[in-house]
Amino acid sequence: VRMPGSDGSGLPVAISLSQVYNFVNSGLKGEAYFAAKADVPSKMSSLTNDAGYITSSSLTPYLKKTELPTNVSAFTNDSGYLIKSDLAPYALASSLPTKVSQLENDSDFDWARHANRMADITESMADNDLDLKRQATLYTIDQTYWTVVSLKQKQKLAVSYRDLVKKLDDDVHRMIKEGVATRADGLKVDVKVNEADMQITQVEDGLSLARMLLCQLCGLPMDEEVLLADEDKEQLSVATCDLSQPADSTLSTRPEVRLLQNAVEMSQQATKLVRSAYLPHIALTAGYMLSNPNLYNGFQRNFSGAFNIGVMVQVPVWNWFEGKYKVNASKAATAMAQMDLSDTQEKIHLQVAQSRYKVKEAYKRLSMAEKNIKSAEENLRCAQVGFREGVMESTDVLAAQTAWQQAQSQKIDAEVDMKLSQVNLQKALGLLE
Repeated sequence: VRMPGSDGSGLPVAISLSQVYNFVNSGLKGEAYFAAKADVPSKMSSLTNDAGYITSSSLTPYLKKTELPTNVSAFTNDSGYLIKSDLAPYALASSLPTKVSQLENDSDFDWARHANRMADITESMADNDLDLKRQATLYTIDQTYWTVVSLKQKQKLAVSYRDLVKKLDDDVHRMIKEGVATRADGLKVDVKVNEADMQITQVEDGLSLARMLLCQLCGLPMDEEVLLADEDKEQLSVATCDLSQPADSTLSTRPEVRLLQNAVEMSQQATKLVRSAYLPHIALTAGYMLSNPNLYNGFQRNFSGAFNIGVMVQVPVWNWFEGKYKVNASKAATAMAQMDLSDTQEKIHLQVAQSRYKVKEAYKRLSMAEKNIKSAEENLRCAQVGFREGVMESTDVLAAQTAWQQAQSQKIDAEVDMKLSQVNLQKALGLLE
């Protein structure tokens, strides 16, 4: 290689091939870029002539690959030799080309749409599951609430019964002292007093446990004393319930039905998702490549780029009916989910009908219990009067007191059953709030 002398005389200065090789490798920023573009041989001897100089003719094949100007004279001096300074614009590349591409696929869009729909269904299923758990929690709280009310009423009843038996016990012991009653009569009454005390203990223990359970369900400390609005009422208010609402209009209010409907929709979207995987694919590609120095004018040290666009079509030709089998399997899963939904809807119809019959039975039971209360009170009054007049024995009074207690207990159970049957109907209708 002959280069201008440092003294500015322009006389050729001979340098060795090793110095040229070092220049080519060290003078280029990113030698991999030059090597990839020009495919320069690793041995410099293939570029030299017999005299050991690199000539312009030997570089011509590589100049075309490096996208340098085809006019080789732009790199040579008057003697036809390659000049180092002319290579500087191409040797000092500041950055490698950059390419940005974008893929647009109709089938991918279809797949994404189905996937987004499945995500929406999953969110709806989470909301319905939350509603199901909320209604289950409210149902359990209502049952526990009315259990506490029932035990509180029975506690009062047990205390009243014990007071009646104690009064009879005092009367019998006075009669024993007067000699008009036997000791056996007194022992019978004493046994009833002990049974009444035991009933009070059992009711109080059950009431304490029921209160603890209610506090636990409501998120309150279990040892906290809570006063319920209905526990001190002498008679529970029984509100009428609308039994004329058709069952068909209540199916959408049940979270179980909504969950199964979501499962059917999810299975349908899964079928569409499987089908989309075996449909033809159409892809649109677009890109932009930026480089410095300029790809089209190597003497300019500024950024320039080029756009590219393309279309790709992929059509499945043969897959041994794999797509058909998968789609049929997904359709079968959808049919099974639809059958589960239909079966659940029929069971809900039966549950609603059963709950309505239970409400009617509770009304009748409460009405009969109120009539039995009147009869038991009159029977107890007659027994007490007859005992005081001496025409009835103590056992008759004890029997009348036991009948009165049972009638009062049945009335309490009927009132609580009426409330619970209404709660069951609301839950069956999906209207429990």
